[in-house]
Amino acid sequence: MRCLLALFLIVAAPVGAEELADGRSGLAVPRFVVIKPSLAYMRSGPGDRFPIIWEYVRAGLPVEVIGEWGIWRQLRDSDGTIGWMNKNLLTGERHAIVTRSIRTLYEGPDLQARPVWRIEPGAIVNVTLCEAAWCRVTRDGKAGYIQRNQLWGVYPNESIAN
Repeated sequence: MRCLLALFLIVAAPVGAEELADGRSGLAVPRFVVIKPSLAYMRSGPGDRFPIIWEYVRAGLPVEVIGEWGIWRQLRDSDGTIGWMNKNLLTGERHAIVTRSIRTLYEGPDLQARPVWRIEPGAIVNVTLCEAAWCRVTRDGKAGYIQRNQLWGVYPNESIAN
């Protein structure tokens, strides 16, 4: 009986970040990733035989992985569209989309900090750090802090340190 329990614990142990033999990542689901190429197709199912439901023409766009099946990742985009994409079209970089209206970015994670630049809604930013209610982002050689709730592409309590 102990041997069976030990075998069960080994088989049921959490999987690290190494890819599994069947193509699944072994990473947490859900998680955010980024579309690599400037042209990528989202399909209605996990395979090339499924119809294309959406064409993405913006490299660096963040999407949320909500499922995995072999080498295919089920994704949700910022508009809520759900479909499947081959893992080779995705990267683990962290980007986010600025939501709503024009946003001010600050020198530090505080509304009293010096404003350093403003950014348009829909802009994609590189996320380099997220702690508490703030994230540090970069774009076009500029860096600043923005409130986490003004971004799509990071979870409410997620800690990011790149």
